[in-house]
Parts: sequence; structure tokens; C-alpha cells
Amino acid sequence: MGLVHTVGLVLHPRRDPAPAIETITGWADQREVTVLGLPDEVGRIACSAVAVPAAELVERSTLLVSLGGDGTMLRSMRLIAGRHTPVLGVNLGRLGFLAEIDVDELPEALSAIDNHRYTVEGRTAVRADLPGPGPVLAFNDIALVRVPGNGSAAVAIEVEGNSFVRYAADAVIVATPTGSTAYSFSAGGPIVSPTVPALLVVPAAAHSAFNRALVLSAQEPVTLELLPSSGRLAVEVDGIVAGYISPGQRLAVTADPGAAQVVRLGRTTFYERARRKLRVGGSAEVDL
Repeated sequence: MGLVHTVGLVLHPRRDPAPAIETITGWADQREVTVLGLPDEVGRIACSAVAVPAAELVERSTLLVSLGGDGTMLRSMRLIAGRHTPVLGVNLGRLGFLAEIDVDELPEALSAIDNHRYTVEGRTAVRADLPGPGPVLAFNDIALVRVPGNGSAAVAIEVEGNSFVRYAADAVIVATPTGSTAYSFSAGGPIVSPTVPALLVVPAAAHSAFNRALVLSAQEPVTLELLPSSGRLAVEVDGIVAGYISPGQRLAVTADPGAAQVVRLGRTTFYERARRKLRVGGSAEVDL
């Protein structure tokens, strides 16, 4: 018996998913597999996917398919976080880090998953409880970011309750290994394999003498305290402003290893994707 009974769809808000959805529903019809989607997403295109609320989509799906780019994939992972449902990323546009296949590879990929011929890559999430909005979860990063017109970020970092370093910067980023190739990378942080259970703390445009990134165990809780000299900061969760934090307030951040399961079919590695996406070549090429 096949593994896939119900396919849940998560769609990019602008890119055209119609060819991909047609391929998925055609494959599903041949196997009596149900295809579900969110009402505001599948409702804007003509397709046979059944519109259901997010909670029902999460509960019923045995495979979640993200149609878009890395942003859509991150949203899919947040939606399904904490469950063992595998998430297949399908590129609609530019090459991403998280998507596994292109649209023309969908039939073969779906059949491989249905026949258990795939692996999953666990992805670490980062959690925090924001003053006001409450709990948030990110798969790339949670960042404390300077608000234009306000002062810069002055943030004290505690690890397992022990004071370690103070940063003065435009932003302080707490990133997962998945997010090591996103905002953290642009701020000078290291590239970290997604299989490493770790958290990164990275200052962006640091004004202080100490401007190095920290790589911490996923078991080590981190607390960020805004110092009196700090401006009011925006809290970005996977690039979306979720709230604000003021001097004197503290933000406790913890890692959640394996919070989502990303489908891998063995066609490319993280390092191949990173090399292409980031154009990694080193500072000097050596002729062999």
C-alpha cells in the first residue's frame, strides 16, 4: 500500500502554480489520493483540490507539497511544525536551498515518496515568547533589528544563564543551520550543515570591537537582553516583523531540533545547492 493518502498543498502567493497542481491532481486521481489546499490559495485558481482550513490540512495530510520558493517552504514548515509529515519542496522560479525538485520532476518524485524511496532531513526551528504577541517559531531566524529613526541594537547575550558578550549592531540574529545561508550569511556568519543541531548568534554591521558570530549547541538556551542604551527593536521571524522589544526587556530563545521533516530524493546535496546559490568558489582557484 502506498505511503501517500492525502496531499496537502501550500502555494506561493504570486507565482503560477497551475501546471504543478494539474500534475499533482492527475497523479492523485490515478491512485485515489485526496488533494487538499487552503481556501484563500486554491480558491484563486481552477483546480480540483479540496479547500479546507489550515488545521484540517495539517491533520489530514500524509505529504505536504510546497509550490514556490524558499519563503513558501518556510511557511509550509511552520504550518506542519512538530509533526512527522514529510514536506516536499517544488521550485516555481529561482533555485532555492529548501526545494528538492522542479515541476517536471513531480510525477517521478511523488511515486518515489509513495513507494518509500526517499529520505527525510530534519530541520531545526528556533522558538521564542515575544512580549505581547506570545510564542513564535522560525526555521531561518529570529532577528532583533534596528528600527529606522531609533537607536541601534545594544544586546547582551546570556548562554545557559551565564553572561557572555554584548553586541552593538544594526541587528542581532539568532539563526538555525537552515538560516545560516540567509540573513546570518549576509551578516558574515558561517555556513552550517542543516544536519547539525545548533544555533547561531550573529551581529549584523557590528559597531562593537567584538563582532564574531557564536555557534551554540541546540541544548543551550540563549537569552537576549536589550541594554538601556539600545533603541526599540523590531523582532523579525523568518523576515516578517512579529513584534517589538524595548530596552530592559529580555527574549529567551530555544532550539527545536527536527521540528520539520524535509523530503530528500538524493539528487543534490546541501553543498551542491549552496555552491550554486551562493556562488562559492573560494578566494583563489587552483588549476589541477
